[in-house]
Amino acid sequence: MVQQTLDTPDQLIHFQLRTALTMENDSLAAVEELAGAARSSEIKKLFRHHADETREQIENLGKVFQVLDLRQSTSPSPSTKGISKQAGSLIERSAPKLRDRVALSAALGNEHYEIAAYTSLIVPLTALGASEAVTLLQANLDQETHTSEELLSALQKLAADG
Repeated sequence: MVQQTLDTPDQLIHFQLRTALTMENDSLAAVEELAGAARSSEIKKLFRHHADETREQIENLGKVFQVLDLRQSTSPSPSTKGISKQAGSLIERSAPKLRDRVALSAALGNEHYEIAAYTSLIVPLTALGASEAVTLLQANLDQETHTSEELLSALQKLAADG
């Protein structure tokens, strides 16, 4: 497989957007799997809510492609595939009583990756004055940050409860 060399900031942004779209599609699949692995109805509800937000984020990314007049497509996201693979491995190896912790931990790692991905897109697009794209990506980043906080809170509660 021939890898495209990224020679310009615009090519990098397009590639990062394509990867972000793959990232969110992978995240949607992972969140649904984590919801299935979770035992607590509260945690399942948290994952279902995040799945709804992820669908919105996918829509926002589609709009970003449009406003930047870029062809919408995906690009591999080995990081999200690895995070999902790690989560699956931990779930398989964990006793049922640990599944909620494992699911929350895996989701938290994914959220942090997504936060970094959106931040790395927002910075150059802000510099380029692409305010409509930045607004859409900032909405995604805000959701990811909020979800990260919710996951951390739920994980802390589980750890405190023993």
